[in-house]
Amino acid sequence: MESTHLLTGSKKRVKIHPHTVTAKYTTHTPYSPQPGVHTHFPQPGDEGYDDAPSFEDFGSFLEETSDKKQLTESRRWPLTLFGSKDKDTTNKPQAAGGGDGSEGGARAAKGSGKGVGEQLASFGEASVSASRLTWVGLLGAALAHGCLIVLTRLASERFSLGPLFLLLVRSIVQLLSVAVPLHRGENPFGPEGYRLRLLCYGIAYSLSLCCAYSSLSFASPGNATTTWRLATTALSATLAFLLLEERLGLPDGISMAAGLCGLGLVLLPTADESNSVSPTDPVVFWRGAFGWSLSALAGLWMALALVGYRSLKERVGVGTALFTVSWTGCLLAPASLALLQEGWSWPMSVPAWGLVLGLVACSVAAFLGMTHALTRLHPALVSASQSLEVPVAMLLHLAVLPLAPTAPEVVGNVMVVLSVGWLVALKLLPARGGGRRQREEYEEILDSPIK
Repeated sequence: MESTHLLTGSKKRVKIHPHTVTAKYTTHTPYSPQPGVHTHFPQPGDEGYDDAPSFEDFGSFLEETSDKKQLTESRRWPLTLFGSKDKDTTNKPQAAGGGDGSEGGARAAKGSGKGVGEQLASFGEASVSASRLTWVGLLGAALAHGCLIVLTRLASERFSLGPLFLLLVRSIVQLLSVAVPLHRGENPFGPEGYRLRLLCYGIAYSLSLCCAYSSLSFASPGNATTTWRLATTALSATLAFLLLEERLGLPDGISMAAGLCGLGLVLLPTADESNSVSPTDPVVFWRGAFGWSLSALAGLWMALALVGYRSLKERVGVGTALFTVSWTGCLLAPASLALLQEGWSWPMSVPAWGLVLGLVACSVAAFLGMTHALTRLHPALVSASQSLEVPVAMLLHLAVLPLAPTAPEVVGNVMVVLSVGWLVALKLLPARGGGRRQREEYEEILDSPIK
């Protein structure tokens, strides 16, 4: 807003901005009042004095007109195809009508400062509770992944169901997730401008699953799963830094490195495995090498998928992501079946179908927990937390198939459990102290003469 004031034939231009009030004067050194240049500020009783905003109004005025709010509002997109604008227009009169209440609340907060502390405390508690729910979902996803490993092995050994066939059935059943975006009025294929990135995410995720399930035909399930998780965790940390510029803190990096060392101990070959296979048999050697390569490639694709969804977290919902993974899996799983010439074998009994449905339920639960956590946590932390699937699968194998684990496997699984437990404690326990420090710093800013 510019105002031009004529005094003694000279012009003075005053620009009033929400943050500063600047007046352009002719520069003279040293400063002294010059003839023809007058400085006048509105005083009580002058014309237009009551129209100027008071300092109490600057808080709400900045909140409504700040560039940050306008930028975030320009980035927002409607969650529904219809009715989002109506909601915004219905909320505006309420905000306008509550002006007196907001002014009184601002004065009350200014007078005591107690309301600000209470609000910050409530915000901190809400953040802590949300973090706890996120980590509970992650730990539940790790448990579901462990059950998924055992169910896949049981389906292959007792009912002769191939891993890729199980992946195809799982993808077909998960197509029902299209009801979630349709119910919310969203486009199942993603918002405009982000569909290509969403497609790349779905292809990367489905390729990871195809490589991981294919590796089960060439390597032992335990080694294939452990290699997949190890590669996913290490590569997701690297790709998140290179593509998203998201760094890990030193405590997070230490705990993640400890978990990776534990997974490496689990991968150490046992004495029976080293003696049972002749090292001079090239077919067995290259078959095992191909299985390990597929597991590592699955980790690469999964790391790309995690980083890809991390960049889409504000635009694509979890239901839309699940549907994308499902329909891309329906296309890539048959192609993998034809490429590897894996036979078709349908479940022929009620227990077999029950096992398949349980496998689908575990896969959906694991996907939901992981994908929701990606909206709040680093992709490497999400993948590192899923390393618990290895100890869970070992315990379930002991319950189903009583085979004694080796010493390196026990030590490695204990290291994985301790690293994930330390990671969870690191994220949740200092939350109250951090919130208290932030509240103290904010109160210091309120008490300072410069605001």
